[in-house]
Amino acid sequence: MAARGGELTNNERTVMDDLSPSDLKTILHSKRANLYYLQYCRVLVKGGRVEYVTEEGKESLYWNIPIANTTVILLGTGTSVTQAAVRELSKAGVLIGFCGGGGTPLFATNEVSADVEWLTSQSEYRPTEYLQLWCSFWFDEQKRLEAAIRFQEQRLLYLQSSWSRFSKQRDLDFAVNEEELIQIIQQFNLKLCDAGSVKNVLATEATMTKLLYKLVTRATGYGEFVRAKQGGGTDVANRYLDHGNYLAYGLAATACWVLGLPHGLAVLHGKTRRGGLVFDVADLIKDAMVMPTAFIAAMAGDSEQEFRQRLISVFQTQGALDLMIDAIKDVASAVGESS
Repeated sequence: MAARGGELTNNERTVMDDLSPSDLKTILHSKRANLYYLQYCRVLVKGGRVEYVTEEGKESLYWNIPIANTTVILLGTGTSVTQAAVRELSKAGVLIGFCGGGGTPLFATNEVSADVEWLTSQSEYRPTEYLQLWCSFWFDEQKRLEAAIRFQEQRLLYLQSSWSRFSKQRDLDFAVNEEELIQIIQQFNLKLCDAGSVKNVLATEATMTKLLYKLVTRATGYGEFVRAKQGGGTDVANRYLDHGNYLAYGLAATACWVLGLPHGLAVLHGKTRRGGLVFDVADLIKDAMVMPTAFIAAMAGDSEQEFRQRLISVFQTQGALDLMIDAIKDVASAVGESS
């Protein structure tokens, strides 16, 4: 929760003046608590702190944003941000995303509106270790395929453990058939071993996802379901899947940025779109966390905001960002060091 704003005391000003940009980044991104979605407000610097201000009648209300403990700020409908606020957010390593109402879609100044873009800090004092490992194999097609398969293997591990956790929560109505889930995972694993190209991996992935939709609808009692193209869904589950996937893309963008990897160095998606690596990394948690949460929320009658809070809680509880960062590190080390 944001704290009510106000003027800093002299002692607080002294502490703020003594803080360097590196001090603001001491909390690891994977351990930071906050993801803000703001709408109909202004983000600015007041009294040395980054705050957002809302209007209530004739009164302006100021709320503090704890930037050292914030991962991502999504600026939605009716928002503006000052240059000073962007400077302070950049110092703290906070990612800023511009988006539509409700957090979707994500966009920035770009002639292709379907692209996912992030305005990241321009500081290049980020680790080069993983970028160097990535570049050591990325130009080799077979190595890229190996990396893609490793991502899918990690995805399956997270899928099984996450759905098992959902099924054991007494407050959730998620009666998943774990034997059937394991069978689907084993089938996909076998097909991955025989995949000779990225095209085959994508085809096998699509087949698995369809089977998972059938399984999750039965587990939640949702009934008939057809996955609609982005923006074309008329039912609640489709809308929440789109919404949740965009949140996953935000975490994936954060993981890539923290490790210094450009979003264009994809191994599975996005041969013609520079954000492909974000999609590769987001796949690690989309089936595992977003899919079941979307259907559970739809059946519970959650509003958009309630669904978003539910999913963010799942991300935090299950350590989604940690999983992404660890997976990227593992793939970079395993494939890069063998090149």
